Amino acid sequence: MRHVICMVSDFFYPNLGGVESHIFTLSQCLIKLGHKVVVITHSYGNRVGVRYMTNGLKVYYLPVKTMHDQVVLPTLFASLSIFRNIFIRECIEIVHGHSAFSTLAHEGILIARLLGLKAVFTDHSLNGFADVSAILTNKLLEITLSGINHCICVSHTGKENTVLRAKVPANYVSVIPNATDTTLFKPDVSRRDKDKITIVALSRLVYRKGIDLLASVIPIICKKYPKVHFLIGGDGPKRIVLEQVREKEALHERVSLLGALDQSEVHETLLQGHIFLNTSLTEAYCIAIVEAAACGLQVVSTKVGGIPEVLPPDMIRMAQPNVNAIVSALDDAIDSHLKGTCMSPSACHQFIHRTYNWLDIATRTQLVYDNVKKQPNSSVGKLLRRYRTCGPVAGPFFVLIFTICHILLQFFEWLYPRHLIDIAPDYNG
Repeated sequence: MRHVICMVSDFFYPNLGGVESHIFTLSQCLIKLGHKVVVITHSYGNRVGVRYMTNGLKVYYLPVKTMHDQVVLPTLFASLSIFRNIFIRECIEIVHGHSAFSTLAHEGILIARLLGLKAVFTDHSLNGFADVSAILTNKLLEITLSGINHCICVSHTGKENTVLRAKVPANYVSVIPNATDTTLFKPDVSRRDKDKITIVALSRLVYRKGIDLLASVIPIICKKYPKVHFLIGGDGPKRIVLEQVREKEALHERVSLLGALDQSEVHETLLQGHIFLNTSLTEAYCIAIVEAAACGLQVVSTKVGGIPEVLPPDMIRMAQPNVNAIVSALDDAIDSHLKGTCMSPSACHQFIHRTYNWLDIATRTQLVYDNVKKQPNSSVGKLLRRYRTCGPVAGPFFVLIFTICHILLQFFEWLYPRHLIDIAPDYNG
């Protein structure tokens, strides 16, 4: 069964990250399986309009300005016309939104449902319940997911988190993990410096990634092991913390801050390492440890979120998110390296190749699309009744908003009927 799918998210290339690479690689695999895939995201600098990527992947870079952290200002009304035009022009059947923090994903799904299209949502992250931002995000997610056909999470821990915070029935949620392209991440021990032990840490330098823990661990490990060096890639507001530690402890020759890395530089950096360190405080699924394991590195990580589901015990050493536990786990990893008792790089690579294959992930996602396409269409009235159950205040408020959206869509149908919109030809590469 061939599907016409529209991926929607604020996060896409040229921006780099887990969600961005997930959308791109999944789209490429779906195209190889015979489906048509279109991506909608916002503009990035001068990248505005329609662009074609590998294998004819068509990307709409909408002329919308970002508000914060590459996320657009939520408007809904302003994006109605352009989403309607694209969905009709591309003959979209299924809209697939990515990331609970993406405004475009929420808007795209809500507009698609009002137009009678099927909708799928993938949640890539965990979220709390206590602070104001978490409460607002969870309520918005609850409203969005109350009208979708199916939800995908990248780990079982992520599924539990999504079911709790969005109040979505568990049977509406599937677990399909991330994967990595093992042809791009291959081990090469000849690239390692035999005279030292290199610990690699690659992440955005933000609080959620546990950079404060990393900053506390570095001087302790450097004092205990004179041959240990740190390679730290990534950028963010917490970089200043690492710079201060390096300056205070005079570790300029042993701690290298590489800054933001291109995707091609990630593999080159991993090949130089013996141990990969992840200090995240929360993580639904950490693709970085999968890429590191594919390159043959020992992995040391905090035991948070969905990380225990990603690698087997003989490939990862997990620690509670505190300094002493992480230092102890690094002690074990360094000792294992010195004794030569760790799993061989080729064995690590083969395990990742067998377990996290993108074609398998795309096939499982295709099964979700098959199931969604068979579901009966929901009337606008039924959708509004679902939204009404999302709270005594938020429910009626959003019913009013969506009613106005529905009226506007009817107005656009009168002003610019769908039969006047040119259908875009399919790419034949």
